Amino acid sequence: MAMLRDELAQRAGLPIEAIAQADADEEPGASAAAVAAFQVALERQDVIFLDANDGGGPGVRLRRLGPPDEGLRPDQLTSENDV
Repeated sequence: MAMLRDELAQRAGLPIEAIAQADADEEPGASAAAVAAFQVALERQDVIFLDANDGGGPGVRLRRLGPPDEGLRPDQLTSENDV
């Protein structure tokens, strides 16, 4: 886990202590500038930040690489591939 923290700190151009501050449960936590730098560094690695919507909280997901999976066409459906 330390290697991931080191890499994130390096990509964000911040000291490793900034990650510890962001991870801490107590105040003051990471500065807004540090959080923004972390977000930019992660977005460059294909992480998408999601806003809270429809009562759900905020979240993250990985950007899809490659074409979307369109599934099977109706003429390809059989009892063997019916899940």
